[in-house]
Amino acid sequence: MDSASLHSLLLKTPNNPTNTFSFKNPITLPSQNVSFITPTRSNKPFSITCAAQIQDRSTTTSSTQSQDRVFNFAAGPATLPENVLKKAESELYNWRGSGMSVMEMSHRGKEFVSIIEKAESDLRSLLNISSDYHVLFLQGGATTQFAAIPLNLCKIDDSVDFIVTGSWGDKAFKEAQKYCKPNVIWSGKSEKYTKVPSFDSFEQNPNAKFLHICANETIQGVEFKNYPTPSNKDGILIADMSSNFCSKPVDVSKFGLIYAGAQKNVGPSGVTIVIIRKDLIGNAQDITPVMLDYKIHADNKSLYNTPPCYGIYMCGLVFEDLLNQGGLEQVEKNNIKKAELLYNAIDSSNGFYRCPVEKSVRSLMNVPFTLEKSELEADFIKEAAKEKMVQLKGHRSVGGMRASIYNAMPYAGVEKLVALMKDFQVNHRLQLTICTQIDWMMYYASNTSDDVKSAVSIKFMLYRFNL
Repeated sequence: MDSASLHSLLLKTPNNPTNTFSFKNPITLPSQNVSFITPTRSNKPFSITCAAQIQDRSTTTSSTQSQDRVFNFAAGPATLPENVLKKAESELYNWRGSGMSVMEMSHRGKEFVSIIEKAESDLRSLLNISSDYHVLFLQGGATTQFAAIPLNLCKIDDSVDFIVTGSWGDKAFKEAQKYCKPNVIWSGKSEKYTKVPSFDSFEQNPNAKFLHICANETIQGVEFKNYPTPSNKDGILIADMSSNFCSKPVDVSKFGLIYAGAQKNVGPSGVTIVIIRKDLIGNAQDITPVMLDYKIHADNKSLYNTPPCYGIYMCGLVFEDLLNQGGLEQVEKNNIKKAELLYNAIDSSNGFYRCPVEKSVRSLMNVPFTLEKSELEADFIKEAAKEKMVQLKGHRSVGGMRASIYNAMPYAGVEKLVALMKDFQVNHRLQLTICTQIDWMMYYASNTSDDVKSAVSIKFMLYRFNL
């Protein structure tokens, strides 16, 4: 047998677990270090001993998730609390004896008015929102607010400042160029958006009408841990909080406006929440479309036209659930615990996994990471899917992997992901070690008098390790 034929034989992994090969010595899979017994130059079968033992995740990971549901790590629309979904299911056909579904109600009827008023009241309790602020439930996603904010708060010649720490901050800046004069006073683009600047490292425009930040960049996984103050005494701080809204306590009084798409942390897609200081409305540019005018929505208590009724109802159920958990202080503790588990797994992998974000500003919500070898990423996603963990592929603009672990992701989901990561690392580092041994063994086999027997022995070893 020539070396090419031998190599072809080695690449054919058996599909049938039943083998007719016989060996004098057993092949075992014990604990961590890999070692091989070097065969002597004879026709006797050689033995292989490997010390890597793969644990069964089904017996090592706790689970609070129903058996028919996956752990959904999507960035949005994202996972929702299971108890909230079950409550919505029970009320879907007939909402609390009204004889109709929330999806069928008049948005001006007493039933829905009670729903939206309670949702607002619970949100105010969660974030301690004072009566100085309006709470609006709007449509169009956070992206629509990129235009609505300058249209409502600026004139065409007004200057505004942007700190750009990721893709969404950059999009907001570009949209604002149509309606005012924005200026990027700091950008992390040159460092691939992996950090947040120290607040004394940039110079603000003293006349800027507002300073805009994205509090948590969903794609890059960068999160502000504290917030800058506008240098203009009459300027205001504005934050896109779409991907960390209601994940932790926030002092709303530091902001003139907070906005967030609901679909990441507090509800289904279709609802956008705007918290705006009351003295900031009523001065929209003349070209502002009626549906983007905050005063119109504030005067009509978010009911100027038909709002996303069912989405608002779902947000209300989530707010109620967050209050029942103990409020945002407890929610933040839960989120820190989950994030620490995942980041520790990445940092302790000796480089097999890497998170590119500066440690001090790593997001509690969106965790990007790469593998030591990018060609393994597709295999990782497949293995995760087999274990009922989905949507772990990184954003197309960044690559790698991304685990979004919002409020509703149970701790057991992160435990299961970490268990997979550890097993995947052991398996593939083991394969690398084995392949190094195979290179030597192929050379040995090509120089022995019994090529076929050596090739079969190696093939069986590949089968045993699922190579």
